Amino acid sequence: MSKSKRLLDLMMTVNRKRKFTVKELAGEFGVSPRTILRDLQELGELGVPLYSEVGPHGGYQVLNERILPPIAFTEEEAVAIFFASHALRHYNYLPFKEESVAALQKFYHYMSGDVRDRIDEMKHRIDFVTPARQAEFPYLAILLEAATGQKVLQIDYETKGKRMDRAIQPIGIYASNGLWYCPAYCFLRGGIRVFRCDRMHAVKVDTAGLAPLDLRHVHLGNREAYDHVQQGAEQEGQKEPGQVADERQGRVPTNDKELSRLYIELTKEGVQACEAELWSASLLHIREDGTGWLEGDVPREDLPFFARFVIGLCNEAEVQEPQELAGRIRELLAEMLVKYS
Repeated sequence: MSKSKRLLDLMMTVNRKRKFTVKELAGEFGVSPRTILRDLQELGELGVPLYSEVGPHGGYQVLNERILPPIAFTEEEAVAIFFASHALRHYNYLPFKEESVAALQKFYHYMSGDVRDRIDEMKHRIDFVTPARQAEFPYLAILLEAATGQKVLQIDYETKGKRMDRAIQPIGIYASNGLWYCPAYCFLRGGIRVFRCDRMHAVKVDTAGLAPLDLRHVHLGNREAYDHVQQGAEQEGQKEPGQVADERQGRVPTNDKELSRLYIELTKEGVQACEAELWSASLLHIREDGTGWLEGDVPREDLPFFARFVIGLCNEAEVQEPQELAGRIRELLAEMLVKYS
């Protein structure tokens, strides 16, 4: 085995093992302990974070920041990966901001000259525009860690001008129009809610002893349909802060919500406006001529949101039901007329 191949295999081996000794590696690779020591020294110089412990029970181990083995990319793959990371630069807050910048710089540095030249030519000719926001999102990392680790968090959350403590179990985080959102199980409401991350004034791991629910099978891709899957779960009312609605494994209760039937006719321009909204996917229907409609059962408590949205569409939308929504739109328009009369 050539030295270069042995070093590559050794890098993958030490990344796979939690702890190892020189003698073990020497036997596995069929070389002398002295050769393994030299190879480990070279790996350390290449950046592999090795830690040695002396004594009868000592040995080597790789620190948590494991180094991935070299991966071969085609030119097209390298360009695609670069611009996928490059697009994140518009976000001032990321759960891995510093790491993404360092990875992009390292990736660019080790590219061949002609690939770098090609990227330099393309950098100012393609972009993924994200609205600039003044909001701050300092808790993205802990929210993501809680989602993957099934942890309960206590948050100081502001909504409708009021701040209150909430116990939540995050499902994930996502960005939309420059803002970050966190869908999470809310122990106060007894169901999944979406929280604006910039409205979280403080986030910490729960120390009150709330038992995490088994949400391993719930993720960003299926959270909206989760209530339908849970038809057999108990339906419970609103809980006081700190109460666990249902601690049985795999069972997440949902509240009985008063629903309203929504039907809104849309022009072509109205359809295009709705297509830009993340929430509209399950409600939007499009005809062959480009017009369409919004239809579905929505929580009655969300009607004020739809009223403001429809007003923003002006003549591109017409509410047919519920009449309560049409009435709310008339009230808002009357209030606006008073301001400008």
